[in-house]
Amino acid sequence: MKGRLLIYLAELPDEGMSVSGELPKEVFDLSEKDAVPMGPLEYNLWVQRFASELLLTGSLSAPFEFECVRTLHPFIQTIRLEHAAVSIEIGNTGEVDVTDALREEILINFPNDPKCEEGDDPQNCEIDPRYLSVDKPGDDELPTPPRAESDDRWSALDDLKDQL
Repeated sequence: MKGRLLIYLAELPDEGMSVSGELPKEVFDLSEKDAVPMGPLEYNLWVQRFASELLLTGSLSAPFEFECVRTLHPFIQTIRLEHAAVSIEIGNTGEVDVTDALREEILINFPNDPKCEEGDDPQNCEIDPRYLSVDKPGDDELPTPPRAESDDRWSALDDLKDQL
């Protein structure tokens, strides 16, 4: 099966074995609104069986294109896990597909708020001050959008303030 990492339990030595390689970026299968995988998932793992568990320890990495939460610019950040540890419940015989477990390990380590200053090629990560509402000068040539569903009762209170 191409593009999957299969561990054959019958061929796994008792002391474990080393596996390394790449899985194609298509294993991530993310929607268009998510980060975009920019390269393969690289792995260098030690695989060992413990009773009904398969333990994979080692390093994982994969590059992604994120959108900066401050500047809204795209940037590349490689998710690197130098000390990954993945445990998979197994049966007695056969093969174990560990691809999805490795995929999930990378995905759960995505940054919550990706910032371009944390990318592989750090960028200046500052919000354009023209878009800040605090101390916004009136002559910035940017249109001020109307408030959604404004309440006219507040404008009546503003009129009272002017009479005092």
